[in-house]
Amino acid sequence: MFRLSTTKMISSAHTLRNYDGPCGRLHGHNWHVKMDVLAGDVDEIGLAIDFKDMDDLLWQVIGPYDHANFNDFAPFDRINPSAENIAREVYRQLKEKLPENIRLEKITIWETENYLVEYYE
Repeated sequence: MFRLSTTKMISSAHTLRNYDGPCGRLHGHNWHVKMDVLAGDVDEIGLAIDFKDMDDLLWQVIGPYDHANFNDFAPFDRINPSAENIAREVYRQLKEKLPENIRLEKITIWETENYLVEYYE
């Protein structure tokens, strides 16, 4: 089994609704998003999945949020754009885009250098 990872960064704002504290106001983070996938084997040239393809897929999902407000996008226009909910939504979207021979293991999101969340099924 092979585990492959790629990490990208986006700068995005969000507001946590019904939150009593500073995060209840519009604020931003430099979010680091890591995608971990699993593959059982490699192809004829020795690759499980090309890192560039992983980067492209991850950017397809998180790119629209870059320099934007999470609250402006579904489903975050209805649910809080917490790090937990963002990780779950990124996972959901990426899972649909990966080739059949690649399994999405988890998504890790750092809201700050000290705070992160991992989502996996």
